[in-house]
Amino acid sequence: MKAPVAAVAVLAFAWTAVPAAGAEEPEGKGPSFHDVHFHLTNYVQRGITLGEFLETAGNEVGRTAVFGIPLQQKWDYFESGERAPDYYLHSDAALYYYSFVDAIIAEEYQLLPPEDQARFDPMITGFNPTDMYAADHIRRVLEHYPGVFSGIGEFSIHKEFVTSKILGHTASLRNPALDRVFDFAAEVGLAVIFHNDIDVVLPTQAHEPVHLAPVRELFGTHSDVTIIWAHTGLGRFVAPAGNHVELLDALLFDEAFSHVHCDLSWDEVAKYIVRDEAALGAWAALLERHPDRFLFGTDSVAPGDRDKYLKTWRDYEPLRERLSEATLHALTIGNYERIFDEANRKVRAWEARQLIE
Repeated sequence: MKAPVAAVAVLAFAWTAVPAAGAEEPEGKGPSFHDVHFHLTNYVQRGITLGEFLETAGNEVGRTAVFGIPLQQKWDYFESGERAPDYYLHSDAALYYYSFVDAIIAEEYQLLPPEDQARFDPMITGFNPTDMYAADHIRRVLEHYPGVFSGIGEFSIHKEFVTSKILGHTASLRNPALDRVFDFAAEVGLAVIFHNDIDVVLPTQAHEPVHLAPVRELFGTHSDVTIIWAHTGLGRFVAPAGNHVELLDALLFDEAFSHVHCDLSWDEVAKYIVRDEAALGAWAALLERHPDRFLFGTDSVAPGDRDKYLKTWRDYEPLRERLSEATLHALTIGNYERIFDEANRKVRAWEARQLIE
């Protein structure tokens, strides 16, 4: 399927302050951050529009990597009756992959005027990473919605209690279907936001985190892909080991992983980082040693109001207060622009090449 030439014209991705209805900031105030991790829809594919998001966020946020949730929580009447679950922890019923989410994101984006489109970097996430056809889905989305997407993700392999609830074959870091996804991301230049817990929920004994070695193996195999490791491998139920910062430090110092970045997102992760002076000091020092490797994200899911959207931003304030001006700018603005400007350039060029092949 070939895309119309006009549809793959390169957009101007530099953000300028756009006053939004209900915004509280003074007109002309620049953004406090770009958001690398934002879900427009929830686990039952309900949420808000991109226009509503701009009204909610106001001028606080500049650009946003936006995606849905790639999984649908099944409403199983025989499990929950008339109680309709809208989160994976609200039911014992299964989850299943929901590919239509990519069309929802693309069509929301296409409804916006160009000046608002420039504030978003949409991501493809509605694929099953255990399926050898997953890369074909990503290609099909790019061909059907040229000029829209910047990357893939957030998608998950090992995730707390989510993985065991998904129908079908269990996702694995060593599945060749996953390699095909990363290989295609390299071909196109797609940025990748990747969720994989560093450990299991309940480790049975002192050991290196269970998933660390295979994660490093995957990252090393795909050194030609710009990877953003969501939450540095932490989660609601996966707390950092005593040497978590040291493990990250070693990973980021290794030249073999110079293509790997981490996002600091989710209020459930912020609680580990700001919990005491020792943790704050260790994380601040880590960011100062690797200022070009971290990005801020809210991990907000279809927020109903401004206060809910900015909760994660507020939760990370103690960490931000400890950072130098240069490192703070890299975390909140600079690294995002460097990664996504380059991704957009590469993806638009790939789309243009498809027209002449």
